[in-house]
Formats: sequence, C-alpha cells, structure tokens
Amino acid sequence: MTLPNWITFSRLLGIPFLLYGLYNPTNQAKWICLTIFLIGALTDWLDGYLARKLNQISELGKFLDPLVDKLLVLAPLLVLVELGKIPAWAVFIILARELAIAGWRVNQTTITGANIWGKLKTVSQIIAISLLISPLSPIWQTPILIAFWVSVILTIISGIIYLIPQKISE
Repeated sequence: MTLPNWITFSRLLGIPFLLYGLYNPTNQAKWICLTIFLIGALTDWLDGYLARKLNQISELGKFLDPLVDKLLVLAPLLVLVELGKIPAWAVFIILARELAIAGWRVNQTTITGANIWGKLKTVSQIIAISLLISPLSPIWQTPILIAFWVSVILTIISGIIYLIPQKISE
C-alpha cells in the first residue's frame, strides 16, 4: 500500500460520521458534516497529486480511488433522499451511471483514469452535495437545486461520453 492509497482508504473513515451527522438537523451538525465531506473531497485531490508526484500510480489506486469517490458521493445523497431533500429517481440515475461504468471497467484489461467529463461530474457533485448539506438560508434553495440538477446532467453526459468511444473501439 502506497501513501496515496492509504489516503484514499482513509476517506472511508469519515463516511459513517458524515452519515450520522446528516440526521442531526442542527446548524452545528451541518457545518461538521460539510467539513467532513470537504476534507474527503480534498483528500481525493491530494491522493491523486501525490500518486503522480511520487510516481506511485498503481492499479489498486486506479480501482480504489473511483470506488471511494462513489461511496463518498452516494452515501450523503441517499441520506438526502431519505430526508426528502432530493428525489430518489435522480440519485438512481447517478447510481446507474456509476454501476454501468464500474461494470464496464471490470471487463477491461487495463483501468483507465477519469477523463475531463468524469472530473467535471465529480466536481459538480461535490459542489451540489456541499450546498445541500450546508446550513444555508432558504434564499439559497433555487441555486442549490440548480447545482444538484447540473450535477445530474453532467453525470449523464460523462457516462455517455465514457461508454460511446469504448463501444466504437470494439
């Protein structure tokens, strides 16, 4: 296990605390959840940076990093569905895309990294989830929902762009 892989794995440790805190409606709990989530998102950048900088890119890292990313994103989204903040069918679209890409990757001989659309999708999801769990005033409701729907649209686009070139090359 390389240092970047340990950092990736450590992101999993914050998820139970994030999930627990999301059920607490206080502003303090929401700020704590936002902090946990953003630390997880920043360590996603950090592990990738270190893997490249230290020349420690590994097959395990290429597999583990996107898996942990998906768990970090899907865990709060599922709680937000349960709390009635976002529709389940939208989260289903996100989940379906992630499962389709993961299923596709299982059959590949080499694991490719994320393209620019996958990165845009991830950043948009991080922004949307951050806004959704933040203790913002009701005036922010429309921008928060716009951010969420932009992330859903980018999720669909990135999935199509990832799969179509793969299908053509067969």
